[in-house]
Amino acid sequence: MSLPPALSGPQFGSYRPDEVSWLLTDLSGAELEAPAEEREEAIQSGGAHYAESLPVEYQPSPEYQRLFLDALARGARRVALGVGVVAELLQADRGEDLLLASLARAGTPIGILLRRWAIRQGRHWPHVAVSIVRGKGIDEVALRWIAAHHDPAKVVFVDGWTGKGAIVRELSAALARFGGFSDDLAVLADPGRCVRTFGTREDYLIPSACLNSTVSGLVSRTVLNDRLTGPGQFHGAKFYADLAGADLSNRFLDEVAACFDDVAAEVPAALAAIRAGDREAAFTGWAEVERVSEHYGIGDVNLVKPGVGETTRVLLRRVPWRVLVRPEAELAHPDDLAHVRLLADQRGVVVEEVPGLSYSAIGLIHPRYTRGATGADGKAV
Repeated sequence: MSLPPALSGPQFGSYRPDEVSWLLTDLSGAELEAPAEEREEAIQSGGAHYAESLPVEYQPSPEYQRLFLDALARGARRVALGVGVVAELLQADRGEDLLLASLARAGTPIGILLRRWAIRQGRHWPHVAVSIVRGKGIDEVALRWIAAHHDPAKVVFVDGWTGKGAIVRELSAALARFGGFSDDLAVLADPGRCVRTFGTREDYLIPSACLNSTVSGLVSRTVLNDRLTGPGQFHGAKFYADLAGADLSNRFLDEVAACFDDVAAEVPAALAAIRAGDREAAFTGWAEVERVSEHYGIGDVNLVKPGVGETTRVLLRRVPWRVLVRPEAELAHPDDLAHVRLLADQRGVVVEEVPGLSYSAIGLIHPRYTRGATGADGKAV
């Protein structure tokens, strides 16, 4: 069976064609968006999988836009240091000749930044973006495309951060079936202690988590819908070309990359500290998620989204129930959670302070959600 071609900008996405090849099917003409409440009811009732449709793209208020730009200005250097540490870890552990395969879409800007760091060091790391869907696995057509063009042993899968580790486990299971690829996922932040290759295990704000497509090349979250794609096709996604006026994708990349020279001298010490420490995956975050799910009577770990990035996603794309924050983290780095506070306020979501959390924040999706039939405790009657 012949393999489909990769997509690239400017025909698909707002990134330069040399920075990423999207192993996706263009579904830009499909009507896939639905209100968050409608999607949540369908997902929790078992009527639809979350990847079959898309949430309506959140358009930030001027106040939220300012918070993003402030977060970027303050956080670019921290992200740049993480990129440098991860890139040098990869080079030390996996060698010079690598292919970056980012998990679309949160991993894609991180993959581009890793590629830019590699270029700065005189290395050439090609970069593709692939889809992985919780409960469905990684796009095996994309894996076959990669194996046809590159040595699978040289492929590094990339994401922005870990939550409880669901995608890490999904990736490992999928690659075990396929063979030839390493399942060592590389991330900037690993607060769940789910991977071996990370820039830090602190839970901090990676500013690209604050927005949706307008910081991800104007590309939607990936879609797996049998009505729109079939055997031999990549998973799908939409290109929101109409949002070009609000696009901050390349601004995010440029502001982080502008800090590379500034952080370069700090990378060796940070790298040495990680290599000297315990790098093994223990999935300690998963255990905390189980405790939270039980304590709040949720009964489904998939509705508990730990970490600043995942909490932001809950507030942007799902029906949030409440947000838990660690007051110690907010005191130390209030800017990491300012946008979470604002989104929670805009959506009328309770923010509860819980000392001692492993994560800076945890977002709880509305449990057993049905429209117009919720009780005083926030659950369906």
